[in-house]
Amino acid sequence: MSNFYALDDAHKTHAFQQLVEQALPLWGMEQARVALIKQRENAVFSLHNVNGSRAVIRVHRAGYHSDSELLSELQWMQALDEFGVHTPAVVPALDGKLFKTVSVPAVPEPRQVDVLAWVEGKDIGSIEKSVGELEEARKNYRLIGRLVALMHTFSSTWPLPVGFTRHAWDEEGLLGEEPWWGRFWELGLLDTAQRERVLAARDKVAKELVAYGKGADRYGLIHADTLPENFLADVDGSVRVIDFDDGGFGWFLFDFATALFFSLGEDYSDDLLQAMVAGYEEERKLPPEFEKMFPLFLLLRGFTYLGWVHTRSETDIARELGPVVVEGVMAMVDDYL
Repeated sequence: MSNFYALDDAHKTHAFQQLVEQALPLWGMEQARVALIKQRENAVFSLHNVNGSRAVIRVHRAGYHSDSELLSELQWMQALDEFGVHTPAVVPALDGKLFKTVSVPAVPEPRQVDVLAWVEGKDIGSIEKSVGELEEARKNYRLIGRLVALMHTFSSTWPLPVGFTRHAWDEEGLLGEEPWWGRFWELGLLDTAQRERVLAARDKVAKELVAYGKGADRYGLIHADTLPENFLADVDGSVRVIDFDDGGFGWFLFDFATALFFSLGEDYSDDLLQAMVAGYEEERKLPPEFEKMFPLFLLLRGFTYLGWVHTRSETDIARELGPVVVEGVMAMVDDYL
């Protein structure tokens, strides 16, 4: 297993493609052409079917979600789409299952695989590139704010299906002894003094979260990956929300922090925040403590990215982003303390 994770991304992609080709007959798509879209948490490929249709197939990260958690994610997406927050349609396998588990010798563990209908459109930005023209970025972030508000409203009203289970971005999931994205204070890029300051901030944040509470106006199901690349805009003006892989229970402000974290320090950061707030408040009110608590949730998001770099060190993007994330998070820690 360790040898597989030491491979570069190109070799891992080749292995995952073998797994995809093994999975395709389960959907009756064995003749489809396969091409990589991205390899980050999951390996995601596009499918070009012989009948001209397209789809997306996801090879999930080993051990990230149980079968029950993945089924809950797909049910949540279907229910959101019916509510009016449009998501990619889930394409069942030939036997009606929403996902399958597939193995090939080139990949060390069995992997959950699912297929989603192709979504036309272009992402409205990504963490790897600029947000583009400021006026367009304001418009996009106002839209993100509105869609996030609709997701939070849905979260507050949806009766959970029997057996629904997802992880939680709560005190334990963010700051406990085994955070969801890893023990961020153990990241090797941190020196001893930095680690001590991170731990001091961790203790202080934990107390503030308890005081903030988990009322229905501030806590529920969240997307938790509200980066602009996960909002696909079509030429007709419609937008679909994708990639619910990190979604679970958490504070609504965590979605704000995720959407805006990588714009911190840029001249346009406040513009994007104001636009997202305006869009959100078209649909629902923010908690009255928003202004006070938002910096704390930015720091929490920063902690998770330290943990992500720590536990995904085998990926190219973790190696590239690691020093940048450490520099930014440590500046936030110093301000907070």
